[in-house]
Amino acid sequence: MPLSRVSLNTLRAFDAAARHLNFTRAADELCVTQAAVSHQVKALEDHIGRALFRRTARGLVLTDEGATLAPAVAESFGRIARQIDVFRAGGPMEVLTIGVVGTFAIGFLLERLGEFRARHPRVELRLLTHNNKVDLSAESLDYAIRFGDGAWRSVEADHLMAAPLSPLCAPQVLDQLHHPDDLSKLTLLRSYRSDDWPAWLRAAGASGITPRGPLFDASAIMVQAAMVGEGVALAPPGMFQRELRQGRLAQPFALEVDVGGYWLTRLLSKEMTPAMQVFRTWLLSVV
Repeated sequence: MPLSRVSLNTLRAFDAAARHLNFTRAADELCVTQAAVSHQVKALEDHIGRALFRRTARGLVLTDEGATLAPAVAESFGRIARQIDVFRAGGPMEVLTIGVVGTFAIGFLLERLGEFRARHPRVELRLLTHNNKVDLSAESLDYAIRFGDGAWRSVEADHLMAAPLSPLCAPQVLDQLHHPDDLSKLTLLRSYRSDDWPAWLRAAGASGITPRGPLFDASAIMVQAAMVGEGVALAPPGMFQRELRQGRLAQPFALEVDVGGYWLTRLLSKEMTPAMQVFRTWLLSVV
């Protein structure tokens, strides 16, 4: 008798009987008679040529063969049930790996991820933060959100938002900043983008100032340093609205200089997956 002739009903009867160690309770679970369960178990025993249960004074117990077979049958039914649940939920989970520059992640993306997950529960997001130096291919990223002018080679770039820069400082420093020239008296915290401060100072008419201060590879950390009074940072105020509203951070000058924006990028050679498409559509709709 080939294995293909062992019916699911036979295996289901054995599975229930093995869990309950009682044919009557197994029959109640399966909504059949006790005789039907006994018949199905006997058919399986005949097929494999081994007894699966042994009757004792205390009731049914599994034989060695039954104890070996029971977990394999239970696991198989479990896998079938889990796969059916996946189909009923709309399909298998799809992983989406995104590299995100830290400032954008903290200042915009994180507080909106709940909305995306609610709309697309079958997409499993994996977020990797970076300091704007990212390699889509080497890091196996589906997307990278980065700051710049959008002119990266071999990538498709969707503009997300402008991110003009302005000096940001701790509230207690405000009294020292009445004119851009006053920045010469303070430590100017710098990012790896060496042209940012000179661009703002020129626009403010204070180009005689030479920025000197600690160098940071992440704007979010640089602004944290400014908040504790370590100096003045140059960063996008739009990404720190919460801190500005709460009075933990101050913007001493209204002038903002546009030196770049945030972009959603992917390799041109990267095939667009359904998860990538829904994330792109969603993100462009909320920026």
